[in-house]
Amino acid sequence: MKTYKIWNSKASEKQLQQLASQINDGETGIIPTDTMYALVGNALDPKVVDRICKIKGINPDKTNLSIMCSDISMASEYARIDNKGFRLLKEYTPGAFTWLFRSVSSLPKAFKGRKTVGIRIPANDFCRELISISGKPLITTSINFKDEDYAVSPGLIFEAYENSVDFMVEGEEGSIGESTIVDCTGDEPEIIRQGLGEIDL
Repeated sequence: MKTYKIWNSKASEKQLQQLASQINDGETGIIPTDTMYALVGNALDPKVVDRICKIKGINPDKTNLSIMCSDISMASEYARIDNKGFRLLKEYTPGAFTWLFRSVSSLPKAFKGRKTVGIRIPANDFCRELISISGKPLITTSINFKDEDYAVSPGLIFEAYENSVDFMVEGEEGSIGESTIVDCTGDEPEIIRQGLGEIDL
């Protein structure tokens, strides 16, 4: 597994270009976000989506899948966002939120099977820069961990996933905090999991 070390959510241009190339080649990895360290890969590649689901141990038919986008403009390419949703995204992103919207046909089958997609626009400069350079949304799901140390320590995360993914970006210690999930598929938005993101609906 190739590793990249960054600090203060900042990567060099060379690191970003190398990582973007690996993502566009169908590789999977682990990166720091504004919440927990996350498993990521090209969300537009069905094989990558399947691989991430297997690594995480989730059934895409029974679990809401999420993609990480660089900005609202990218998010609108993969989710049906109405005016109310746009207002929420404009006010609360970037931030520690996952927004559930209806998915569109440009996403792989695993997403369309659930008819909804989670949208993440994280408050992490590195994540958004990487996505912007790769030009692809990233499928994203938090890492599994057996105890808190394996959730926050880059060294222990590397140890746990060394043989499972192709690359890892080692930043500062991670968090065990999750994103706040807001369901925007109904008439009114609804918080279905309270996490680090604070919102008043």
